[in-house]
Amino acid sequence: MTHSDPTQMSARQIMAAFASGSLTPSAFLEACLDRISALNPALNALTAFNTERAVVEAAQATRRWQNGAPRGMLDGLPIGVKDLQDTAGLLTTHGSPRARGNTPKADLPMVARLRAEGAIVLAKTNVPELGAGGNTRNPVWGATGNPFNPALVAGGSSGGSAAALAADLLPLCTGSDTGGSLRLPAALCGIVGYRPSVDVIAHPTRPVGWSAISVLGPMARDVDDLILMLRACHGFDAGDPLSCPSSPARFDAIPDAPLSSLRLGISEDFGGAPVDPDIRATFRARVAALAPHLGECREVDLNLGEMDRAFDILRAESFLAGFGEAVRTAPEDFGPHIHSNVELGRTMTLADRAWAHMEQTRILRRFNGRMEGLDAILVPTSPVSPFPWTDAYPASIDGTEMDIYYRWLALTYRGSMSGGPVISLPTGRDGAGLPFGLQMIGPVRGDVGLLAAARSVEAFLAGDPQTARPRPDTDALHRSTVDLRSIVTHPPLTTSADGPEIKTAV
Repeated sequence: MTHSDPTQMSARQIMAAFASGSLTPSAFLEACLDRISALNPALNALTAFNTERAVVEAAQATRRWQNGAPRGMLDGLPIGVKDLQDTAGLLTTHGSPRARGNTPKADLPMVARLRAEGAIVLAKTNVPELGAGGNTRNPVWGATGNPFNPALVAGGSSGGSAAALAADLLPLCTGSDTGGSLRLPAALCGIVGYRPSVDVIAHPTRPVGWSAISVLGPMARDVDDLILMLRACHGFDAGDPLSCPSSPARFDAIPDAPLSSLRLGISEDFGGAPVDPDIRATFRARVAALAPHLGECREVDLNLGEMDRAFDILRAESFLAGFGEAVRTAPEDFGPHIHSNVELGRTMTLADRAWAHMEQTRILRRFNGRMEGLDAILVPTSPVSPFPWTDAYPASIDGTEMDIYYRWLALTYRGSMSGGPVISLPTGRDGAGLPFGLQMIGPVRGDVGLLAAARSVEAFLAGDPQTARPRPDTDALHRSTVDLRSIVTHPPLTTSADGPEIKTAV
């Protein structure tokens, strides 16, 4: 890869080029801004921008590299931050009309850690309203289109981050995950999304601090870039009761895990979740490609209990805690997904809550039994190929009607219930010619081992064009005429003529 097209370089290559002096942070930022101006209008992946500050910070980083004194492992690297996560001095709307003018005074700890390592927060990445659902669209910024076809869904809730990475607008982006919000958009857009164990990245803004279903995590274009980002943003914060002190070097040396040593379980449907037949066929093809080269590969029964009902209650509990009072006092400020979650929470009793937490504990213990003797379990990430973003969610999958808007995410939210690490890898295309994601589920707090296994699987599949990470057609993006802002319901937050600079925030 040449520096004539630096946006195509990995984050690791970019940092090496900064170190050698063959590329400067200022030059790389300029290349990113040019690509954003050309492609973001077709995707609507990036929302609020911090361009003027980024230019200044890139110049400062350039001088530090020239003086041989970089600030940290990401010095001068522009990144995107999910619009659910506070960024000091940069608009953070949560995709909600209630927060259209919200400019936080402080960074979320994860963002602060990335800045401390020299990362430049260039832009926010689009989300569904308040992060609810697997389709990134909201009344503030509009929808995010899939880089492989902007008329299709990018996934959610970290859809803006996934689309920006897939289109090479930025080299790294942040995400978060309750029921699949990192993994689903990673799969649908053809990048890597990682849900770490609950103790890895401090999340002090989680409304129910002792509930383990919501985590923060990194997103990247390959596993090694993701590990680089994880090294920069993991760590303890006393405000998060599930955060644990750990060595700063926890992810510095991920061991090699030869494919022939890996023992992998497989499940097509995570205990009976509905999955489209084409997705099953693609999953079987990936398993068939891997199996002869593994130390062990066997079917695993992932029917771990009443996973759907337990997740419904735990999710509703969090939404009721976070938004219940606001929805009661100003119901007109919220969309239907927020109302449905809060109303579900209001129907539940203390007995329901007690049962859900007990069932989650039982699910964990059963999962531990299934994991015995295995390094990871393989499952499809999404049960369907990307569908039109104008559809809130698929109404049915393989003849099964969806009873609530997030039920189609069962393959990912069932994996959230153990509190352990899960990664989604891009592994070629499905039968419709769109990105296919492969989930790898690891044992609780087995993050290092899972990352080692994922890197090995990724390297093997990258050797075949049919299973390597797919790349979108940027010429087609240039030609796109899809109107992704048609659902904006208030006067739009406008950008400058070249795209990446917020002019007003009303």
